[in-house]
Amino acid sequence: MNFFGGSSKGIRFEAFGISHLIVIGILVICIIGLFLVRNKLKELNLRKAEFVIAGFLVCADVLYNIWMVKNDIWRVSDSLPLQLCSISLYLVIILLLTRKKLVYEIVLFTGILGAMQAILTPYLFFGFPHFRFIHFFSTHSLIILVPFYFTWVRGYRPTLSSIGKVFIFLNILMPFIIFINKKTDGNYMFLGGKPETKSVLNYLGDYPYYIVSLEGVLLVLSLLLWLGLREKSKKVLKGTEIGM
Repeated sequence: MNFFGGSSKGIRFEAFGISHLIVIGILVICIIGLFLVRNKLKELNLRKAEFVIAGFLVCADVLYNIWMVKNDIWRVSDSLPLQLCSISLYLVIILLLTRKKLVYEIVLFTGILGAMQAILTPYLFFGFPHFRFIHFFSTHSLIILVPFYFTWVRGYRPTLSSIGKVFIFLNILMPFIIFINKKTDGNYMFLGGKPETKSVLNYLGDYPYYIVSLEGVLLVLSLLLWLGLREKSKKVLKGTEIGM
């Protein structure tokens, strides 16, 4: 097996195979662990760590493009960083470098929801221990973990208006992506058709109606995520303490 090669022969990715389940398990443990040690992490100066993670993501993306070019699989139709998770990756890098609240509000939803869906139903053909497997799951895991870190450790919180900002961002982005798809004969953000592998899109109707259905699903999931991570009101907290 060529670690940096372009063939998946003999190392084909298997959805919910052992390596896939291990990765999902590690991610779940990391999320739970981050939540459990959040108060201890608040006491530390983690600015250098934020820069290191941002640097890792930049290097991972550069290596990914080098891998595609080296193996003659880089194509303008599907290799530009215009998939939702690619966009979220760049937003995570910007968030780590700038700590901008607006970037957090967007990537909290696009990153966590998009990357979780990608990890559960990955558009991936290379299994462990190929470079692409490691790249895919490490970057997508960080796209999820970084917004949780900014929520639980840095103290950022989403508001209802955050959901509105996400939808404005996505609906401004959508016409541009559709234009690029037409010019490149691509399918970025799957706005031109469903992916070859199984995903949630298989249950949302035919093209182009699944795009509208997907926005409805995104709204419901965004509201649930907001409910779970929003800042609890002082009255609710006080009432909880009295009840205890």
